[in-house]
Amino acid sequence: MPEGAKVQKMFAGIAKRYDLANLLLSGGCSFYWTRRLVAQVKRFAPKEIADLATGSGDVAFELKRRLPDACVRGFDFCEEMLAVARERAEKIPGADAIEFAFGDCMALPLAEDSVDAVTIAYGVRNFENRPRGLREIRRVLKTGGKVFVLEFTQPAAWFRPIYFLYLKFLLPLVARVVTGDKKAYDYLAGSIEAFPPKERLAAELRDAGFSSVRAIGLTASIVAIHVAEK
Repeated sequence: MPEGAKVQKMFAGIAKRYDLANLLLSGGCSFYWTRRLVAQVKRFAPKEIADLATGSGDVAFELKRRLPDACVRGFDFCEEMLAVARERAEKIPGADAIEFAFGDCMALPLAEDSVDAVTIAYGVRNFENRPRGLREIRRVLKTGGKVFVLEFTQPAAWFRPIYFLYLKFLLPLVARVVTGDKKAYDYLAGSIEAFPPKERLAAELRDAGFSSVRAIGLTASIVAIHVAEK
């Protein structure tokens, strides 16, 4: 599992061009994936939501748009990413109600049993200690609360050869042009390739004490949404 300090430094270096890179490198799919995640949350209709690894705020903004009466807070352990989120919030109607604050997923600044829902997009893969991070998410959820995880997973067998060629060769080259930091996206490609399939992450959620775990693969299972209950 990655070292937290190194991941923090990496994201600090690409914060200002992170959104553009995501859009280009996902072929625009990142918008669709975020909307599918938030659609799952909306069905649950939570009142208190913590968006972890919030980054530049994409999920938090979509949550507030789709659930305007909910209290949405975004947490990240990279201050440079939080600065981008706060700057964006000033330009989006209603987004000024979102609180963005420092928060490390290994030790969240939230009380036990304090939120109805936790969302986290592309953050579980970067946990320094995944079992500890999953248990920490469970700690802050109220009984009956749910976690919604959007994360890269292992793609469908027919798509893997094409996908891994893209990850190893094309993605780092495009990333170098867009962000000037090829190494950050070499890490991204490696972390995706090494991350467990959605079935194993589902098992890890159960091991952390969650129940009613289900996984939804999207776009040839490039990513998956995991929903689990405390």
